[in-house]
Amino acid sequence: MKHKAILPAGWPRPKGYANGVVAKGRMLFIAGMIGWDAQQQFPGDDFASQARQALLNIADVLREAGGQPEHIARMTWYVTDKREYLAASREIGQAFREIIGCYNAAMTAVEVTALMEDRAKVEIEATAVLPQ
Repeated sequence: MKHKAILPAGWPRPKGYANGVVAKGRMLFIAGMIGWDAQQQFPGDDFASQARQALLNIADVLREAGGQPEHIARMTWYVTDKREYLAASREIGQAFREIIGCYNAAMTAVEVTALMEDRAKVEIEATAVLPQ
C-alpha cells in the first residue's frame, strides 16, 4: 500500500503538508537532523542553507535504510526563530521539492528557544514507513 494523505471532507487542502497519512510497512524513525554535514560542518548560518542540509541528512538516512523520500509519513520541524523560518519559506520550499519531492507527510513546526547545538537554527525529525 502506498502512503495515502487524509483530507477530511470540507477542509481546505493544506499547503506543504498533509493533515494525516495512512501507511503500511516497516517503520523508520529518524532522529532530529540539524543543518550540518557528515563532518559536523554547517554550510552557513542562514536558515535556508541549514534546512537544506537537514533535509539532505534525512534523505541519506532514508537511503541507508532502503527507503526513499516518498516514504516519509511524518515530520516535525523545530525552529529557533519563526520569523526567520517564514522569511526563508521560498528557499525552504525549493529545497524540499528538490530533496524530498512530495508533500504527503503530516508535518508540524514548533518554535523553540534553542537547540542542543548552538549554531543550529533548525532540527527536523522524520518517521518513514518503508515497503515490506
